[in-house]
Amino acid sequence: MDYIHTARSVEDRLLSYRKDESGWKTCKKTNDVVVCWRPSCEFPGYVYKGEGIVNGSPEKVWDCLKPEINGLRVKWDANIKKFELLEQVSSDVSICRTVTPSAAMGIISPRDFVDVISVKRYEDGTVSSNATNVSHPNCPPQPGYVRGFNHPCGCSCVPVPGEPGKTQLFSFFQTDLGGLLPRSVVDSFFPTSMVEFYSNLTKAVKSLK
Repeated sequence: MDYIHTARSVEDRLLSYRKDESGWKTCKKTNDVVVCWRPSCEFPGYVYKGEGIVNGSPEKVWDCLKPEINGLRVKWDANIKKFELLEQVSSDVSICRTVTPSAAMGIISPRDFVDVISVKRYEDGTVSSNATNVSHPNCPPQPGYVRGFNHPCGCSCVPVPGEPGKTQLFSFFQTDLGGLLPRSVVDSFFPTSMVEFYSNLTKAVKSLK
């Protein structure tokens, strides 16, 4: 499998989600974030977009978000229990396994996901993580976990002009959780989870020296 090509395609797809304003409907709103959704072109579900301003420089916010083993994100993100590197494909592309805990009061059992993840920096100072599901010979489905599938998803930390201590954060999730979950459970889980994500991230950034 050409992991590099897949990674570059995801980067383009995530950028298009950020630039394309059409078709998004607001499904949840707080002081921290506006969460919108629209039907996914990738699978029979929704792509969710979170957009909010985080108090913290793009580099600080990125420190909390970047996909690295033993990084900060596993410590503050309630939806990530474990993060494992399966293969370092290049300096900016890796294959990783993410384990998530049970959720929605136990209705959603633990999941694992295998993704190609790329890190991309743009000339305006934006830095993004971009991911999508792949298969990897070192990680077949594991007992005790339902294998889920992330379709193009990720986060973009965008500098706010004239506000070096603030970051505009876009996050995109479109995940097939697998298993036989009622659609209503899935549709209520993601917006609530994304609000929690922004709230916990804000606290994590604030705690950095």
